[in-house]
Amino acid sequence: MTETKEWFESWFDSPYHGMLYQRRDEHEASAFIDKLFAWLQPAAASSVLDIACGDGRHAAYMKNYVHEVIGIDLSEQRIQKAQKLAKENLAFYKQDMRNVFRLNYFDYAFNFFTSFGYFQHYRDNVIAADSFAKSLKPGGRLMIDYMNVDRVKDQLVAEEVVEVEGICFNIHRKSENGKIIKTIQFKDASGKPYSFEEVVSEFRLPDFKELFERCGLQLITTFGDYELNPFNVEVSPRLIMIFEKH
Repeated sequence: MTETKEWFESWFDSPYHGMLYQRRDEHEASAFIDKLFAWLQPAAASSVLDIACGDGRHAAYMKNYVHEVIGIDLSEQRIQKAQKLAKENLAFYKQDMRNVFRLNYFDYAFNFFTSFGYFQHYRDNVIAADSFAKSLKPGGRLMIDYMNVDRVKDQLVAEEVVEVEGICFNIHRKSENGKIIKTIQFKDASGKPYSFEEVVSEFRLPDFKELFERCGLQLITTFGDYELNPFNVEVSPRLIMIFEKH
């Protein structure tokens, strides 16, 4: 019996994903990395793992700070694109985040822009968290950048239409059974209909603490936005967490 694919296995490899999200602010991402690395103060000899690295731009930017950066992503197409940026000590591999890439190897691991909590079954999130922990050296640090679920739910836009390059994306959002579900429907230029879903777990700070502490990672600080202001559950747009391996 063939297992049903998880939603991200098809959507992230679709050219329409890149089209819909092409307006993401790259300057904001670079500025966030600058602030994060100023706070972390990594040694120049550090090794970094970028988990769910996408097309590799952020991994390539982090290479300005450290000796080695490796990016992993499940999407074949994104990794092929990322590999065009590869150079000495900057490499990219197709890899499921639930599988340990290198054991006790990295000084830092980063998971940017809500690239966690995608799995249908909670146990897969536990397996992924354990994989993150196992990839780090003792004393290594993990950064998780997640949405602030309560603020997202307060501001949830149930329906909207986004037009990009002549294609109208009809987007529907809802909160259901502990998940935030975004349905994206559209037709291509020939009129062929498409429908994709994004399903992300409504994990809050206590959920993350419990999940990662059972894997040997201790929460050491939180931030609430890309300026690294303190986290406030009522107003912060993001939940950014730094964990350290025991």
